[in-house]
Amino acid sequence: MDAASERNERQMAAASPDGLIAVPSVDAGGPPDAPNLGPSPLAIASTSDEAGAPVHRGWAPIGTHHRWMEPFVLAMLATGSAHGYAMLGELRQLGITNGSVDVGQVYRTLRDLEVAGQVRSTWSTGTGPARRDYQLTESGFAALDEWAAVMKERARLVAEFDARYLEWISTRGRA
Repeated sequence: MDAASERNERQMAAASPDGLIAVPSVDAGGPPDAPNLGPSPLAIASTSDEAGAPVHRGWAPIGTHHRWMEPFVLAMLATGSAHGYAMLGELRQLGITNGSVDVGQVYRTLRDLEVAGQVRSTWSTGTGPARRDYQLTESGFAALDEWAAVMKERARLVAEFDARYLEWISTRGRA
């Protein structure tokens, strides 16, 4: 078993039984009366709505620290193929870290996404040295949809916190 698989198993084992890890129930793909096999260890959103769109509730732990980079990499690849250093430059411009973006972290994220089947890569040769170009698979587009649900819910929670904080600030002097 590789390190990523071991890490996923440890994370799933550590997840609380009350559903605090953000993974949806998935259909086993069998007949309609087949039992649901429960959460998928690779899922991102916590459930789906009636139309099948991903929905996420809460701020549950969803994986390793570098997974924070995952939605940004998926979003960048949604517009077309790119190579790692081009993505590195875009991530730097976004300012998603407090310091410089770790090159190794970008490539580990890309490798993990490729192992998960969400990204595929090809070697590109031409002028200059050969480089690996990455593009999203159908599974990658589905993961991007799930990340969008997660980010929307987190934005809602941050806005709720901010509103409560501002209310407290405005009434603090009156108490």
